[in-house]
Amino acid sequence: MQSRSWGLVTVAAIAVLFGALTIVSGGRALFGTAEARAAVGDAVPFVLWFNFLAGFAYVVASVGLFFRQPWAVQLSVAILFATIFVMIAFAAHLLLGGAYEMRTVAAMSLRTVVWGIIVAVALRAPAGARSLI
Repeated sequence: MQSRSWGLVTVAAIAVLFGALTIVSGGRALFGTAEARAAVGDAVPFVLWFNFLAGFAYVVASVGLFFRQPWAVQLSVAILFATIFVMIAFAAHLLLGGAYEMRTVAAMSLRTVVWGIIVAVALRAPAGARSLI
């Protein structure tokens, strides 16, 4: 396996772990016990829903990246751009004085950086893994 292939395997592993953790934490916040929902604090609903649903896309993208599917690179780019869009909407929410948790700022920043790295690695993959871009 080429070193770039190891890069895809690595980001695929990160993406599936990130996705699973996102689904679990988002699911608890949205559908968990009253205590679990209360622990979320001033979560911004559209950000919470986006992150929960995006977790499923993370898992799908990770499987595609692992198997070097061209559509997985496109999905990864879409995830990155969707995350940036939600970050902008979240920033607008903050500027308008909306309630929020500081951990949301950190989590969304981390998601943006992680998916930026995943996209960068996926775009550098051998041509067969990105031929449809």
